[in-house]
Amino acid sequence: MTHYILAIDQGTTSSRAILFDERGVRIGQSQQEFPQLFPHDAWVEHDPEDIWSSTLSVCRSVLKDTGIDAQAVASIGITNQRETTILWDTQTGQPVYNAIVWQDRRTSAFCQSLSEQGLGDKVQEKTGLLIDPYFSATKIRWVLDNVEGARDKAKAGRLAFGTVDSFLLWRLTNGQSHKTDATNAARTMAFNIHTQEWDKELIQLLGIEEVLWPEVMDCSADFGVVDSSWLGAEIPINGIAGDQQAALIGQACFLPGMVKSTYGTGCFLILNTGDQAIRSEHKLLTTVGYRLKGKVTYALEGSIFVAGAAIQWLRDGLKLFSDAKETQSLAQQALNDDSVYLVPAFTGLGAPYWDPDARGAMIGLTRDTGVADIVSAGLRSVCYQTRDLVGAMAQDGATFNSLRVDGGMVINDVMVQFLSDLLEITVERPRVTETTALGVAFLAGLHVGLYKSLDEVATLWQADKCFEPKMASGTGDRLYQGWQQAVDRVRTRD
Repeated sequence: MTHYILAIDQGTTSSRAILFDERGVRIGQSQQEFPQLFPHDAWVEHDPEDIWSSTLSVCRSVLKDTGIDAQAVASIGITNQRETTILWDTQTGQPVYNAIVWQDRRTSAFCQSLSEQGLGDKVQEKTGLLIDPYFSATKIRWVLDNVEGARDKAKAGRLAFGTVDSFLLWRLTNGQSHKTDATNAARTMAFNIHTQEWDKELIQLLGIEEVLWPEVMDCSADFGVVDSSWLGAEIPINGIAGDQQAALIGQACFLPGMVKSTYGTGCFLILNTGDQAIRSEHKLLTTVGYRLKGKVTYALEGSIFVAGAAIQWLRDGLKLFSDAKETQSLAQQALNDDSVYLVPAFTGLGAPYWDPDARGAMIGLTRDTGVADIVSAGLRSVCYQTRDLVGAMAQDGATFNSLRVDGGMVINDVMVQFLSDLLEITVERPRVTETTALGVAFLAGLHVGLYKSLDEVATLWQADKCFEPKMASGTGDRLYQGWQQAVDRVRTRD
């Protein structure tokens, strides 16, 4: 009998459900985009009901389209956009405000005040994170301070906080389960990654102690059971991980020193550091890679806020093309791709700059700059930002000779080849590029016994293509220097 795993991949711009068999082979997929809300400059929100309805819709669709009965699904895994913050009334199940998305910068001033109070070292020591609006904790504070009745509900013990995984888990189990996993907890700026507990001191300092915090579990665990009313059968939920950590698992980066980079809405480079929580001196994040059977594997992470979102902006905002698949042929036509730089700081700059007030710019335009040049600059901006992160990791002592890449952007051979050229290392693209979903499917499968160990999971990883550096010596350094000059022109902080 074939066993199936349903992976829910709730992302920033769309929700997906992918059905895998026990060999990690994709059987079917359903995807649905949902609206992005921008109520003010640098504010980014989602309607939680859009998140929920799109997630439920794609789960139902993939089962219907594949003809697989829900009873044949052995387990469900959930992977999600991290840091995005939802607070809901436990009596009604209704959110008290929109989801505040990880890209949102509304708490910049509050974060600045925390830094000025000298709390940066304490926060980094406990959480591995830098004080920034990116993380969940200051978003919680904003809701409590700005949404009428929110703090009263919190004081009454009926306001639950959760990242998107927790919110979906609550809904899928009809309010029976309020849990999260260690990777999502580690992105809140309220979780001590060394003690693996919610940090009472930080929570009190931030004034957010009254909300109901989810129970923190291993990534592969008993999270609850989907109510039969949603999908037609009770199905256990046994895997949860934030999307980037799920990709680390899907890429089988289980040994210290292995590194992956995911290119979705943002770009996230994660290095497995084993049982060592390495504190970065170059503005990278120390975080939980995964936690299994109580054992924590740590990671070093660099976060880029805008990667695929830049291509989406070129498509939807500037309407330079109608389908992202066109970007490869357009990039091949570019004439001025050595002189045009797009700095996509639409919501500030992430690592290693951490400048929430920086804004985007396009530099080096001439009269004969065309659509192809701008599209090429958009693709290259992702590679330049990756080199920023690789350089910071190298300064922290990391060395690696290859990089595993995934996400929707890496089907573009032109971009991946330029990445290899710029980094001067081998770049490996896996056969399954949507590794966030695959990773959480592996986590769910581990718990129900479909896989005996991570070693067995590692044997299922397969390369689709390896890219080797081809660019003339010195060219990459010259191009990267131009990028650094472009970034300097948009930065507001040192």
